[in-house]
Amino acid sequence: MQILKQTKTELGNKIELLGNKNFKKILVIGVFHGEEPQGKYLIENYISLQKNSSLLFIPCLNPDGLKNKKRTNANDIDLNRNFPTKNWQLTEKNEFFGGNSPASEIETKFLIEVIEEYKPELIVTLHAPFKVVNYDGPAKDISEKIGKIISYPVEASIGYPTPGSFGTYCGIERNIPTVTLELDEKCPIQELVEPVNKIFDLLNNM
Repeated sequence: MQILKQTKTELGNKIELLGNKNFKKILVIGVFHGEEPQGKYLIENYISLQKNSSLLFIPCLNPDGLKNKKRTNANDIDLNRNFPTKNWQLTEKNEFFGGNSPASEIETKFLIEVIEEYKPELIVTLHAPFKVVNYDGPAKDISEKIGKIISYPVEASIGYPTPGSFGTYCGIERNIPTVTLELDEKCPIQELVEPVNKIFDLLNNM
């Protein structure tokens, strides 16, 4: 796979958009939160097996958080609260802090540029730990197919407010089907490989 677009973070780590020349408009994103490393491993494993995949991948959106083993990026900002949505709000400075202003972060800007430049028609993000398929926008059908593969329930709401979230930015406000696959963090990563590869195959064959 080729590096189609890249940038460097506050700490100088690379964020890369990977894809092949004839890519589908389906984007898969790993590691929004640094303490949720599963996505990077699963994406890189799939790419190693399927070098000709037509999907677009960002294996690790938050390499600084991954390096520091924390939810937030190097500026202590939760990237999944930093998008310029209608419901973005300035909140207290904790692990869910969405920044002093929306789209303030390198990682957020990079992902917004990818959305605008490559115009994905379906987006899947890999998170942990809730063991559920959550979705925003017109993504119920694909979420149900994903849920059947991995035997997770499908939920339109995660159960708590997420101002400035990526799902709101893409799914609700831009009507791009957006799936948040919340993986079981207690499950050994090797046991997630087979179902997640089947999910990627499903997307690859759409």
